[in-house]
Amino acid sequence: MKQMSLQAPMYTGFELRTKRTRKRAFLEQMDRVVPWAELVALIEPYAPKAGPKGGRPAFAVEKLLRIHFLQQNL
Repeated sequence: MKQMSLQAPMYTGFELRTKRTRKRAFLEQMDRVVPWAELVALIEPYAPKAGPKGGRPAFAVEKLLRIHFLQQNL
């Protein structure tokens, strides 16, 4: 008889589950409560665009907005 593998969960009966942490719960709640699309639509016209010379690309508006909200709430 061969040894059972942990890499085939549907055959061995093992299930991969992630632990629900406080951080994950907070981020899920934040996604439910905050209207990200509307906020990004308000900010995007004022966000810096890539210039004709090129240069370093700007960060995504949604990413910066999420970081700002996290800094204010933690």
